[in-house]
Amino acid sequence: MIHMSGVSKVYGNGSVALSDISIDISKGDFIFVVGPSGAGKSTFIKLIFREELPSSGELVVNGRNITNMRPSEVPYLRRGLGIIFQDYRLLPDRTVYENVAFAMQVIEAPRREIQKRVNSVLDLVGLKDKYKCLPTQLSGGEQQRVAIARAIVNNPVVVIADEPTGNLDPETSWDIMKIFERINKAGTTIVMATHDKTIVDTMRKRVIAIEKGRIVRDQVKGVYGYED
Repeated sequence: MIHMSGVSKVYGNGSVALSDISIDISKGDFIFVVGPSGAGKSTFIKLIFREELPSSGELVVNGRNITNMRPSEVPYLRRGLGIIFQDYRLLPDRTVYENVAFAMQVIEAPRREIQKRVNSVLDLVGLKDKYKCLPTQLSGGEQQRVAIARAIVNNPVVVIADEPTGNLDPETSWDIMKIFERINKAGTTIVMATHDKTIVDTMRKRVIAIEKGRIVRDQVKGVYGYED
């Protein structure tokens, strides 16, 4: 599913974000990526969907070699991925329905299929009754639910989330995590960078800890391992 072998990332200013990362993530895994601020978690996440390129090493995602990929192939890679950010990144002038449908329109899905699938995922995230609302009419938690719906509407094999509960209160965060758990139980691989100790310690999923650009812990049913 995701294979990294000797992956390093050095930025133009000489800053080493990741150093000699080797890891395998299998279909159906639920991974929490943890570590101190500046440890390399976001770079790790960005490499998977090719927002960043590794400086060295081999990276294969869903059977595609990222390191040898031409720019024209990147959209096809991302069709198999769902990507969720802390700041939602919704289109402000489009409704909830239109924000989610946009992800299917990009791949030129048939209109009837778009309608059926969008209604289905909005029901899954509990927003079917808010399909006509604009993002500004929603709470932060509701906006994050829209972002999740958009990320999963094309049935991705991997969902990548970078601090998806970072701007949310604890109760809303748990509602969001329950959605992720349902998605995972349906067979989708989840890779999530997070600073939320309570969520990680409670859910006891696989934990990959990164410090100073290196993996220092890869733990089944792991814990957060850092103080708040």
